[in-house]
Amino acid sequence: MATEIRSIIADDEPTAREKLRALLASETGIRVVAECRDGRQTLAALRDYRPELLLLDVDMPVVDGLRVLKAIPEDQMPIVIFTTTYDHGAIRAFEEQALAYLLKPFDQQSLHHAIQRTRTELLSIHNGQFARQMLDLLAIRGAKPQFCKLVIKAGRVVARDGALLS
Repeated sequence: MATEIRSIIADDEPTAREKLRALLASETGIRVVAECRDGRQTLAALRDYRPELLLLDVDMPVVDGLRVLKAIPEDQMPIVIFTTTYDHGAIRAFEEQALAYLLKPFDQQSLHHAIQRTRTELLSIHNGQFARQMLDLLAIRGAKPQFCKLVIKAGRVVARDGALLS
């Protein structure tokens, strides 16, 4: 897993982007690769930078945050933390797999907690990918499950006898 989490801030309010950038500067291993003021910019930045984390406002002009999520291909979906003024989109955000929903004005502690959850989720994803790669390697090498047993535990993901278990 990369030690640095590439992140995009998407919010139509310049002061909100500035505050979020300042709060993220206090977090180790976070690099803001783009700041976007609307949904179209956000979608372009997601294609260009492929971040691990998207900090997304719900209410943005042209394409709102929830529509941005719908437009992201599943295999390119970053972890999403909503940073917004209103709670009216919270249920839909979690239905779309948002990791956190921070209501403005949020503080450093709330953001830090969401970033820690992001790190845990990224580690889990990385460990699952590692387990799959090990199983693929064994398949290439011709290991026969009936003659050998291999158990790989990586975080919360366990692979045994050629199958992933959660």
